[in-house]
Amino acid sequence: MSNGPSFRHRLEYLAVASVVVAVRMLPMRAVLAVGSLLGRAFYLVDGPHRRRALRNLEAAFPVRTYAECRSIARGMFAHFGRLLMVLLKFSTMPAERMLNHVEFDGEDRVVNAHALQRGVLLFTGHFGFWEINALVHALELKPMAVLARPLDNPLLHQLLEMVRTSTGNSVFYRRGAIRRILRALEANQAVAVLIDQHIQTADAVYVDFFNRPAATTSALAALALRTGAPVVPAFALPLPGGRFRMVYEHPVDPPSADDPDAIREFTQRCTDVLEMYVRRYPELWLWMHRRWRDVEPKDESIGGMFPAATREH
Repeated sequence: MSNGPSFRHRLEYLAVASVVVAVRMLPMRAVLAVGSLLGRAFYLVDGPHRRRALRNLEAAFPVRTYAECRSIARGMFAHFGRLLMVLLKFSTMPAERMLNHVEFDGEDRVVNAHALQRGVLLFTGHFGFWEINALVHALELKPMAVLARPLDNPLLHQLLEMVRTSTGNSVFYRRGAIRRILRALEANQAVAVLIDQHIQTADAVYVDFFNRPAATTSALAALALRTGAPVVPAFALPLPGGRFRMVYEHPVDPPSADDPDAIREFTQRCTDVLEMYVRRYPELWLWMHRRWRDVEPKDESIGGMFPAATREH
């Protein structure tokens, strides 16, 4: 980013900015239809990600036929096309119109968690409409902090950060993130974490995800153990008619400081909640991500929150 945007960066930004102008005029049903077409087009032309998604699906669902896995993969590509278009559509909406498109389920669990005055740790994955969840959470409940990785394109990075902070949220990046998270929790704020990316870090723990070991951030468990902040799973699901449901599950039972394996055990329980939702709605999860890799942790990191869904990992 220090060298400034390249010609390619400017072209990418111009394309996205043009789409933002177009979706401003479209009703949500049309936005979803265009997103589906976009995702299906990428399914046809993006061979490497298509093949990776199919391999992951066949390994995760060994009893499903190849045709079934292929159908899920096509649905997944279509879903992420819709996610992109809906996010751009929401970026053009005032707060009241955003809330008109969503409903909440279990938000009292977040309110009760804040009542403990320890902050709240929210977690989800690259699942459903997680970016939309962050936007409307700030409007219905309280603004949150989200952990993120910078995008490679500095112009799109600025655009995405503007969208993410438009409803009052803040964005924490890797440098100095732990200190900022601890301050936010001490101020009884919510912090959101994605837990389904493969990470090559010294503090990764291996837990089972679809019956295979997956390197997973231990940051969520470590923060819960250190601060006592309640940990609430959050998921954003599509509804008919261009609407979305924000679901907040029961808090995960806190890790025990007396358990020498508390970090891994708690991370496993959180991962199990995510897996439950992915099994229920498999087309809503990012199967094209290289989630399972036979590598050992290498460098230190806290993991990422809300990176671009199409970024190569």
